[in-house]
Amino acid sequence: MTENLKIGIPSKGRLSELATGLLNQAGIAFRRQERTLFARVKQLPIEIIFLRTDDIPVLCEEGAIDIGITGSDLIEESGADVTVRMPLGVGHCKLSLCVPEDSKIETCSQLDGLRMASSFPRVTNQFLAKHNAKVHMVELSGSVEIMIALGVADAIVDLVETGSTLAANRLRILTDIGHYQTVLIQNKKGRLPEVVDRVVRRLEGVVIARDYSLLEYNVPRNKLAEAELITPGFNSPTISSLEDPAWCSVRTMVHRKEVIDAMERLEVIGASAILETEIGNCRL
Repeated sequence: MTENLKIGIPSKGRLSELATGLLNQAGIAFRRQERTLFARVKQLPIEIIFLRTDDIPVLCEEGAIDIGITGSDLIEESGADVTVRMPLGVGHCKLSLCVPEDSKIETCSQLDGLRMASSFPRVTNQFLAKHNAKVHMVELSGSVEIMIALGVADAIVDLVETGSTLAANRLRILTDIGHYQTVLIQNKKGRLPEVVDRVVRRLEGVVIARDYSLLEYNVPRNKLAEAELITPGFNSPTISSLEDPAWCSVRTMVHRKEVIDAMERLEVIGASAILETEIGNCRL
């Protein structure tokens, strides 16, 4: 029987949805039966294992899974010795040290001797040690942001995405400890390297595609040089002749965050029929 590659992904939550979406878009399709912990991938020697998100780094290090999708914050907190194969471009967040809005604390060293609540005790203690601050650590698995209001802690360390939760609890960020995102990790023994590389290449196609759009437009041929400066493409744009010899058609990849600006600049030089198309997958 063919030996299967084991991929660990979160069993529930937002990260589970992100991981499932990425794998499916990369052609690694599977169907999870209700309450099952395993699923087989169609047409590939791969088995999906559904795990607690914070267990994935440790289980990958131990070899229970070959590769896994998890947060880089959880890797740092666990101290797991794994290889990060690639960032996946989703799940961006930062780990921040927060105090009450009206607190007189302005530096990390002032936290010495105080109470700290966090789901990241290892990372927090390592960070505070650099600032000569030793705290009483209250280790929690959730609802960290309300611990100051409950009188449990004088400060907290928690993941921050938008900052709305901090504002609702009248907290301010004293400093950021680190920035994180969702990543693909691999056990250092490197079992089934050809299958792993195939998975990585497929995921790269999806991640890269999310950063680009396909831009198509018509432009007067005497303005083509200017247009190419605006949209140079990945290597170079594709140029096609139109029935009217004074015009040509351009097709090129553009960073998604630059698309609107590029469309406006193209319009100024006389381009028309400017269309943006989403790219679902690509190989560069």
